[in-house]
Amino acid sequence: MLERLRGDMPKDQIKDPAPFATKVAGTVQQLQSSATAQPAETPAPANAYSAIHSDTTITGKVRTSGVIKISGRIEGELNAESAEICEGAQIDGTIIARELTIRGRVKGTIHAMRVRLLSTAVVEGDIFHRTLSIEEEALFEGTSKRQENPTEVSSNLQAERKLPHHDSQSIAPMDAIGTPETMSKN
Repeated sequence: MLERLRGDMPKDQIKDPAPFATKVAGTVQQLQSSATAQPAETPAPANAYSAIHSDTTITGKVRTSGVIKISGRIEGELNAESAEICEGAQIDGTIIARELTIRGRVKGTIHAMRVRLLSTAVVEGDIFHRTLSIEEEALFEGTSKRQENPTEVSSNLQAERKLPHHDSQSIAPMDAIGTPETMSKN
């Protein structure tokens, strides 16, 4: 009876009858456990990464806890453990990463522990970093500031907000020698 349910498989090739059903007293019973199977957690391979391809534009926030390679365009914020901005890619906005390699174009603010501008990189903006390397042909226009933990963006933004803001209407005009005109003359 067991052979009919298994098909024409020879008995010497059947090692474990557990996955097969047998007919007992007119009903089919499963010989294996009826416990609900749980999906196995499989860790991502060490070389796995996310990608934004050259025909893709994303507006908004991109966040990943792993590695990302960008060949397309992001308008907004990129937050990643490790990011590679490929040649031809363009980022307009803020980048926050532990490791950042740039071959493409970035316009905005960068907060990263380690920043590498390779020969094809074009960066306009501010770079907050622990280490920064710039290859000879790379273009960088902006400021760089070394910080012990540049990925803690909230503290950087709070520090920027504490800077005094001068409204053009609140600045008194100066006379010819640089004295504010609102000051009384003796």
